[in-house]
This record gives sequence, structure tokens and C-alpha cells, in this order.
Amino acid sequence: MSFTTTDQRDDWRDVWVAAGARAVSLGGDFLAATALVLALEERGDNGFGVAALLLASTVPMVLLAPLGGRLADRFDSRRMLTAVGLAQLVCCVAMAFTTHPVALVALAAALSAGLAISQPTFAALIPAMVRRDSLPKAMAIGQTANSIAMIAGPALAGFLVAGFGLRLPLLLNALTYAAVVVAGLLLRTTRGRAATAQSDESTRPWRLRADPLLIRLVPAAAVAIGAISVVNVVLVFFVRGTLGASAAAYGLIDTVLTVGLVGGAWIVTRIARGDESLALGLMVSLAGMGLVFLVASAVPTVLWLVPLYLVGGVFNGGLNSVVGLLVARRVPAGSRGRAMGVLSGASNAAVTVGYVSAGLLMQVLTPRQCLAASGLAGVLTMVAFAVPIMRAARRPQAADEPRPTPALVTP
Repeated sequence: MSFTTTDQRDDWRDVWVAAGARAVSLGGDFLAATALVLALEERGDNGFGVAALLLASTVPMVLLAPLGGRLADRFDSRRMLTAVGLAQLVCCVAMAFTTHPVALVALAAALSAGLAISQPTFAALIPAMVRRDSLPKAMAIGQTANSIAMIAGPALAGFLVAGFGLRLPLLLNALTYAAVVVAGLLLRTTRGRAATAQSDESTRPWRLRADPLLIRLVPAAAVAIGAISVVNVVLVFFVRGTLGASAAAYGLIDTVLTVGLVGGAWIVTRIARGDESLALGLMVSLAGMGLVFLVASAVPTVLWLVPLYLVGGVFNGGLNSVVGLLVARRVPAGSRGRAMGVLSGASNAAVTVGYVSAGLLMQVLTPRQCLAASGLAGVLTMVAFAVPIMRAARRPQAADEPRPTPALVTP
């Protein structure tokens, strides 16, 4: 198979195909996860089944993230997406016709293992589709599509479970993985050892610890993601219990947060001028989210949370975009799968730790205090990492560090 490099153009068709397929699959995952939790609760589960299901959905992604990243760098990305998508489709169909909780947990773990491969594969593909200057827009398109899926999936789950039971949502999730298979067949851009070898100008193997900016960025982002995960668990108790608001109000807050995520991603497209501006955006996002949570912990009524969570969503979306952009800009093309695997593993680990921490904190703190603690964690993270990250961002890149890699397109 031959490959040609195109220095002067972006493949926006592939960007939309990849973003659409990933968003459809994500929406299906949210649909299935929400439907499973609702179904287990209706069957009288005592909480252990739900906990096991949530762990099965995240732990394999954490443990297998390094392997998934290496596979994303080594093998043809289109064949990987096609094969993994087909395997996940089969798992979803099996889940639809399975009633035993242990079997459901095992199949959920298998799905999670597939995501450990497909997530870094998709994430590493986007930088190969566009020039460096177009990366912010390409990532904003992906985050917008994902945000829409995050809203639609859970909302549809409640309606389908109430009207049709668990089987239909799981079968619909299987169909969403068909979108991943189709993407693998339609994409022109490809990655893998053979594809990236021709354009990757870096001769040294990539190591996270060798990059002074990324080695500081990953733990800072992980702490922020963990704090956000704590808030995600605590929020329903704060809104419904502490503030005495309705379920509709809780849903509204969740929606405005997602709208803010989209806004934050597109704002980054305006400020992304280089590593230093992105590092500054990271610090602002960390401080902004922390302050939003601190202020939210003191509000007297739920109405105050609507504008606060809209602003918080902007900072959250900015954080997501900045982290992805810095990794894509600073990692050689042939190692981006591993880099995205490291980032994905750290993010999923932070989510898991955040969920567990939320359960423990709720035993000794009120929901208000949990929100305040999460906000304080965000602010302190910014204070601890601001100087080292900004210094690393100002350092000029060495001559042997990678330069922008053009898209690789098969004719």
C-alpha cells in the first residue's frame, strides 16, 4: 500500500467521519450504561451489581491503555477500528440476550477493553488529518459531537427502558458500533507503523518523562478530572437534597454544563497560538473550574447553579481541548497512539478514583463541603503546577523534536 503526503491541505471529510463515528459510539455507550443501571435498580439490585458494572466499564480501559496505545501506533488504524468495532458489536448483541449479572459485567469489561484500543486510535488519527494550525478546529468539532452524544444517550435511555425494557437499548448500542466499522472502511487517513514511518521526522523513541511540559500536564489534568468526577457524583445529592430542587432542575444543570463544554472547545480555537498560550489556557481552566465549584458550594438556591455550571462547562471544555492539543502538537506522529493511551489511561484512572473518593467523602462531609473540597483541589493544582508548566512551555523545542506531521492519505 502506498501513501502520499499532503502538506497544504486538511482532510475535513475524514474529520467529520471520525468525529461522527466516535460520537455515535459514545452516545450508544451512555445509552447502554444508563439503561443497565436503571434495569438493575428496577430488578432490586442492592448496589453491588451497579458498582461492579461501573468498575467493569472503566478498569479495563485503565489497565489496558498502554497496550491499546501501542497497538494504535503499530497496526493500520482503519483495520483496527473495523476489527474492534465488529467485536464490540458482537458483545453488545450478546448483552442484549443475557440476563445473568455476572455475564453482563464480563461483557461490559470486554467492551471496555475494546475502548482501550479505539480511543487512542481515534484520538491519534485527528492530528494526522489536518495541519497543526487546523488542530484546534478539528478537536472542537470532535468535542461538539461528543457533547451532543452525552446529552442524547442518557435522555433516550430512560424513555426506552420504561417503554421497551433493556434489550432494545443494548441492541441500539450494538448498531452504534457499526458506525465505528463504517468509519474504518471510509477513512482515507491512516496510521500505523508503515504509514507514519514515511513522514515522522523524529528519530528518537518518544518517552513521556522526556517532555518537560507533558510530564507536568498529565498529573495536573488527572487531579482536575478526579475533582470533576467527585462533583459529578455529589451533584445530584446537592441539588435534590441540600437545595431541595426537582429532578428537572438537576437535568437542566447537567445540560447547561454540556453546552458550556462545547463553548469552551470553540473558545480554545481562538486562543491557540502556541504551546505557551495553551499552557496559560490550562492554568486558567484549572483555576476557573476550582473557583466555580467553590462558589457553587455556597449558593442558596438552585437557580444560581445554572449560570455557574455554564461557565464551569466552558472551563471544562477548554481544559479538555488544551490537553489534547498539547499532546498532539508535541508528540511525534508515530508515537501519538501511545501518548493518547497514556492520557486516556490517566483520565480513566482519575475518574475511577474520583468516584471512589466521592463515596468516601460523602460519609464524612456534606454535599456542600464536598463541592468546596473539589473546588479547592482545582485551585491548589493550578497553584502547584503554574510555574513549572509555564516555564516548560516557554522553553524552545530542541532541534530534534518533531515538527508538524502532514496528513497521510491513501488514494
